[in-house]
Amino acid sequence: MHELGFYLQAEESEGSHARHQASAMIGIEREELAEGGALARLTIDNAAKLNTLNRALMREILEATDQLAADPELCLVIVTGAGERAFIGGADLGEIAALDRDSAREFISLVHACCDAFRRLPVPAIARIDGYTLGAGLELAAACDLRVASERAVFGMPEVRVGIPSVVEAALLPQLIGYGRTRRLLLTGVTIDAEEALTWGLVDAIAPPDRLDAVVERLAATILAGGPNAIRLQKRLIREWEDLSATAAIARGVDTFVEAFDTDEPGRLAGARLAEMRARRGNGAA
Repeated sequence: MHELGFYLQAEESEGSHARHQASAMIGIEREELAEGGALARLTIDNAAKLNTLNRALMREILEATDQLAADPELCLVIVTGAGERAFIGGADLGEIAALDRDSAREFISLVHACCDAFRRLPVPAIARIDGYTLGAGLELAAACDLRVASERAVFGMPEVRVGIPSVVEAALLPQLIGYGRTRRLLLTGVTIDAEEALTWGLVDAIAPPDRLDAVVERLAATILAGGPNAIRLQKRLIREWEDLSATAAIARGVDTFVEAFDTDEPGRLAGARLAEMRARRGNGAA
């Protein structure tokens, strides 16, 4: 483990970004897929302050995720922070320092809404992580379905060191890393590196910085190889499982299996796979 990483500001911007701007701080690139559907890349751009989350930026995140959730052609979202120094360096400490009991609930509810928006997207979200991923940034990453980090990424929950507990989507961490490791992160405020995060199961893969995009794209391709409707149903079901007993989760799975047949996707994809298997057997016999 490392000592507490920075939570806040860097001095200068990481440069301009050649992407369609959905707003001043959120960039969305929408890529039409050859096989149909679309992939979206969402960039949180507050690079001059390590992409820390202030109220204005969080409201823009909510607008952007609402837009994505309403896209019926969307198959996958890749979420990242601008620049190389941070995915999200936490919540804006200046705004936290100015909170009182009356404003604290509004602020932390906004943090929760941002994280929950990615968790409740109808399609999978991959967090592409480079640099500092602290506090609210780690909570947002935990709310994504999968996480891929560069080897220089740093993870931590330093809230106790500024006088507040880690809350809202920090509650997702025990599902990923267990209660023991969650306690270590939340009670000490220390940070861990990418290799340790991988060992803990906090991230799903790590890569050298110059290979990060390739590893993310490879993971995206494996998801996009599935049926778009099946992927949406599967994400929804996994999310529902988290709140259900085992018995109720199994029953919900039966209903979801039946729901898959509301479209022709099972017949088309299963038929294509069966034809492919028969062709391979035929070629082998020849």
